[in-house]
Amino acid sequence: MTGRTSPRGTPRTVLPALAELLAWWTALALLWLVLITSVDTLERIVGASAAAVGALLARAARRAVTWR
Repeated sequence: MTGRTSPRGTPRTVLPALAELLAWWTALALLWLVLITSVDTLERIVGASAAAVGALLARAARRAVTWR
């Protein structure tokens, strides 16, 4: 072994990925809140979960298109 680390786990690649996921999650969660009429605990949990899944899919789709 040469002692190299994978570039996939470096802070240089992890922080932008987390920032992108957070931005997508925020946008999708806000959209969810705009589209519902009443906000209770269960709807917040469902909305946050749906936004998280959407954020992961949006990042995966962007990476598939840009090959980064």
